[in-house]
Amino acid sequence: MASSDKSPVPTPAKGNDPTPPGEPMKMGQHFIDKSAMMVQSLKPIKQISQHVCSFAIYSHDMSRQIETHHYCSRLNQEFLQCAVYDSDQNHARLVGVEYIVSDDIFETLPPEEQKLWHSHAYEIKSGLLVTPRVPEMIAMPELENLAKTYGKFWCTWQVDRGDKLPLGAPSLMMSPQGVSPGLVRPDMLHERDVKYNISSESIKSSRLEIEEPEMINPMADYWKQHGKGFAIDFVETEMKVKAPFP
Repeated sequence: MASSDKSPVPTPAKGNDPTPPGEPMKMGQHFIDKSAMMVQSLKPIKQISQHVCSFAIYSHDMSRQIETHHYCSRLNQEFLQCAVYDSDQNHARLVGVEYIVSDDIFETLPPEEQKLWHSHAYEIKSGLLVTPRVPEMIAMPELENLAKTYGKFWCTWQVDRGDKLPLGAPSLMMSPQGVSPGLVRPDMLHERDVKYNISSESIKSSRLEIEEPEMINPMADYWKQHGKGFAIDFVETEMKVKAPFP
C-alpha cells in the first residue's frame, strides 16, 4: 500500500477536533503579526483575485470526496495557481495546491505528465464549481475560460480522515465527472448549496451555452479510460551530491 493510501497510526495529530494541536495565539504574537502586515508587501497573496468552491476526489480512493475552496491568482491568460482550503472561514486549513493550464498548454505536455491532470468541463457545466456570492452574469466569462482548462491538484492535508496536521504523503486529486465513481455525493452537494443559498441544478441550466472543448484529451481523467488511480510512495534513496541539471 502506497504512503498516500495509508492512514497514519493514532497520534495526537488525529481526532475529531479539527483544530491543530497547540496553544492559542497570545496577544504578543497578534501584535507581531499585525506589525509585519503593516510593513511587508505580501505581493503574491494580494494577486489572489477569485474564490471558487467545488469538490475533489482522491485519485487512489474515489470513495473519498471533499469540498474545496480555491483562492486563485492568474500569472497569465493561460496559467492559474490556486491555494486550496477546506472552507472559506478565517480558521480554514490550507489543504493543497492546484495548478490550472489552458488546453493549448496541456497538449504540449508528455503523456506521462498528462495522466496526473483532470479536465474541468463537466465541473463547470454541471454547476458543481461555483463562485460564491458572485452573480453568474459576472462570473460567466471566467467560467467559459475554465471550461477549457486542465488542473493538477495535490492534497497535502487529508482533513477528511481526521488529520489535525498534514500527515504522510501528498495525494493526487481528481475532478468530479458525470459517471461513477466520479459523481459527487448528493448530501455534500446539498450542504454546499444550502450554505450559499444556491441551486446547483439552476446554475447547471444557466450554463447550457458554455462551450466545451471539441475533445477532452483521453490522458486526462485517467481513471475514466483505464480504471486506475495514482498514489505516492516514499522510497529511501541515496542523496545526490551533484545536481543532474545546470
